[in-house]
Amino acid sequence: MEKIFTNITWFKHKEAQILGTYVGDIALDINSRGIFVSRDLSLISFSRLQKSKGSRLFNVTKTGKLYTNQILDAESLCKYNSECFRMVDVAIQKEESFVKIIEVKVIIKDINDNRPEFQENQINIKFSEDYSKGVTRTIPNAIDKDMGSENSEITYKLKKNRDEPFSLSYSRKEDGTTQLGIVLEKKLDREVKDTYNVQVIARDEGYPPKEGVLNVEISVTDENDNSPIFTQSVYNVSISENHQKSQAVIIASAKDLDSGKNGKVVYRFHSKTAKLAMDYFELNKETGEIFLNRQFPFDKQQTYKLFITASDNGNPPLSSTAVVLVNKIGHQNTAPAIEVNFVSESMKNTATISEGVKVGSFIAYVKVTDNDVGQNGEVTCDLRHNKLLLKSLGRMKYKVVVKKSVDREKESFIDFTISCQDKGVPPQKTERKFSIEVMDVNDVQPKFTKSQFKFLTYENEEPNFPVGFINVTDPDMGLGGQLTYILLSDNENILPFVISNFGFISTTQSLDREEKETYKFKVFVKDNGKPSLNNTENVIVEVMDENDNAPYFTFPSVNPFNLDVHYHPQSKSEITVLKASDRDRHVNAFLSYEIIGGNEKQLFSVKPYTGVLSYSRPVYQNDAGLYSLTFIVKDSGSPMRSATTTLSLMLTVSNQTSKMLATAPKHSDDTIHINLMIVIIVAAIILSVAIVISLAICIIQKYTQRNILYSDVVGNTNCPGERKQSEYTCEPNHPQYDVPASMVLDPGLNKESKTTLLKRDSQYGCKTDWKGSTSRMPLSVTQGLTQQGSLQGVIEISKEEQHMLRPMDHFNEMSTMSSLSDSGQGWSEASTTHYEILPGTKSCQTELVPKTIKKSTPLTLNRPKNLSSTTSGNLQKTANVNQNTTCNDVIDLKSTRVTSASPSLLPQPWNLPMRNSFTSYAKPLPAVPKVPYQ
Repeated sequence: MEKIFTNITWFKHKEAQILGTYVGDIALDINSRGIFVSRDLSLISFSRLQKSKGSRLFNVTKTGKLYTNQILDAESLCKYNSECFRMVDVAIQKEESFVKIIEVKVIIKDINDNRPEFQENQINIKFSEDYSKGVTRTIPNAIDKDMGSENSEITYKLKKNRDEPFSLSYSRKEDGTTQLGIVLEKKLDREVKDTYNVQVIARDEGYPPKEGVLNVEISVTDENDNSPIFTQSVYNVSISENHQKSQAVIIASAKDLDSGKNGKVVYRFHSKTAKLAMDYFELNKETGEIFLNRQFPFDKQQTYKLFITASDNGNPPLSSTAVVLVNKIGHQNTAPAIEVNFVSESMKNTATISEGVKVGSFIAYVKVTDNDVGQNGEVTCDLRHNKLLLKSLGRMKYKVVVKKSVDREKESFIDFTISCQDKGVPPQKTERKFSIEVMDVNDVQPKFTKSQFKFLTYENEEPNFPVGFINVTDPDMGLGGQLTYILLSDNENILPFVISNFGFISTTQSLDREEKETYKFKVFVKDNGKPSLNNTENVIVEVMDENDNAPYFTFPSVNPFNLDVHYHPQSKSEITVLKASDRDRHVNAFLSYEIIGGNEKQLFSVKPYTGVLSYSRPVYQNDAGLYSLTFIVKDSGSPMRSATTTLSLMLTVSNQTSKMLATAPKHSDDTIHINLMIVIIVAAIILSVAIVISLAICIIQKYTQRNILYSDVVGNTNCPGERKQSEYTCEPNHPQYDVPASMVLDPGLNKESKTTLLKRDSQYGCKTDWKGSTSRMPLSVTQGLTQQGSLQGVIEISKEEQHMLRPMDHFNEMSTMSSLSDSGQGWSEASTTHYEILPGTKSCQTELVPKTIKKSTPLTLNRPKNLSSTTSGNLQKTANVNQNTTCNDVIDLKSTRVTSASPSLLPQPWNLPMRNSFTSYAKPLPAVPKVPYQ
């Protein structure tokens, strides 16, 4: 039991209780509340009055206890979604007289005793396989007969397999029910699957919740896919007191786009329609016309709400619902009147507000009047604008407030319309248009159009030369949109720029890129509003280069510059490197070098872009001397600028072979690093020691066999190649020295002075010719030759046999060299000398050389015709290794390696190991030992 009002006794009672259920104690309640106080309750009796509407539902005992007289059902006693109660009039009697009548209000509480129910347990809907995603099929909704809002509130969900392409859609109708539909999520394929089974589960919000299930069979085909649609969702009609029954009150018409039975519409009252309303009105099921069934009392103003459902004859049937409001009126309906008063000053329908107005601020008062009665006098108003909101202050009174922040820069005027409409049939509507001007406030900070400004300008321009434009926007009006610019330097240096009030940057002086290439600073901008707003941004100005600087030499550092160059055969072609610089940049600093004087012999050349000075041809001994070379360096700018310098180069030419691994002198500004010198010296010492030890071992071993060797030479008339090989070992030569050399004997010389040309055979299989002076290497034969006439032939000397040749002259380190001198691939003309041919060889026969010891095919070098010595011919005969020859023929000295492990090789006096390389790193050739005769 719970009390609500002070003047009415009331009780709450749940429906569906058994007959005779206790409801409450009236005597106790009125005594506790002071409604009726009696000291002796035994003298008081209670009884219910028979004429009360709720009398038959309840029973009151004499002691004042209230019981149910029957089982209560809220759904049959009361309307949907309204408070369900019954009034019981109870008389209080003291002894024989009535004292007072008490009104007892019994509120019947709805319980969740009804589950949501569908009209059918199973329906069939169809989808065409041609339908695309989004097609919806309407299905009937569930109905819960409970009266309570929670117990009758229904939620829906679709139960299906995960791979089934359907979903459930629902929307709220005017009558509070839900419009349900099955939505196709993707296109169907009838050939894959033609039937789907899903369940729609309806669940109320009661406690405990109850559920209803609708089984939906989905067929993939073309079927009824349109539900009837009313022309209006809500019909509002008013009827007068003298309305004729034969005259239709209104026609609730619905259309169905389907054809045949699927498009035929049938009308009926929805279950939500109250029974009393259906008693007064009649619905034509075929046309949707609503007639007055009988005259209803007009003593009070009343409105009847009818729910009309239009269904087609499809399978399953599709339906829709509309609401019809029938009002009884006594006079003609008039339109409502709107009156608006703005807080600010206004002229006609225009007012002003500041853009700084806060959200929720009150800006106008709206008053609406409509003198009609009933539904014709019930007015609703609306204001549609994203910045403003119309709030109700009570019946027919409203206020206009700011809903969102106002920004004048985006919207300077706010135009809106207030519309008011009554609920008559037809409804009367009034609209009034208003405009609000938004006054500016300095609320926008100046904004740069770029996050960083970068400009390019030229050097050497006059002051006031334009640099660039700083673009700043400020949409504020008046002083708030007027801007002032200031340049800010990051350091104390004064910037050579100035900025105008329009944002143009210009120079205050001529710029020099070589002095400063880039300027970085900030630009400060502020508006003149109150309060003032400002902003800063970074500015970079790059000064573009002009060709205003001539290049200059950094080497040679002085003009003229003296340079001594000592040339020898192993010298590299590079002499030195010219270096120059230019303060300009890019193409203006792209330099090229050139010799413009002092190179009459065309001996020197310079690489145009690297500045490397080198020999342009082989250097001869007569090229030695002083050269005054004039160089020019030019940039690539426009106009082109240049610089010149003079290099006094003293060239000294040497034709003497230097010692092995001796470094060639080189003149440059930079000295050789001491660590490099140490490495070269240590390597040279180690190699020299190894060579000396090897030679010593070989000489000692040869001396032990000398007597046997020389006796074999004298006692044998065959060529030396027929002697037995001595049993001694020698250091094997490196393959790079295993190249035979050929000697060409000039037949024009006498027996004591035969000139032999040595010619180097390249191990790479190519002949090499040398150019130089006419001097050649003469080979003096110390022993007379027995042949008559001119002896001509080719003598091939291997690296072992060269030890048998004794030099008669010295080598000059100042030698002209060929392009192959440094690589050890050839001889130069300064590498020639005199040699002695061993005695005892003049009458020997040339021995056939086995093919097994042949290392490489000898390459013969012919003696040129312009030798200083007289010659009668230049015929040569090359020894054939496959036939026996005499000493008159070519002496074939084959290159071989002598080891004790090669018994097939006979000991030869000329096969001592030697270096077959006439480079600056080779030692002078040793003298050939004399072979004693026996």
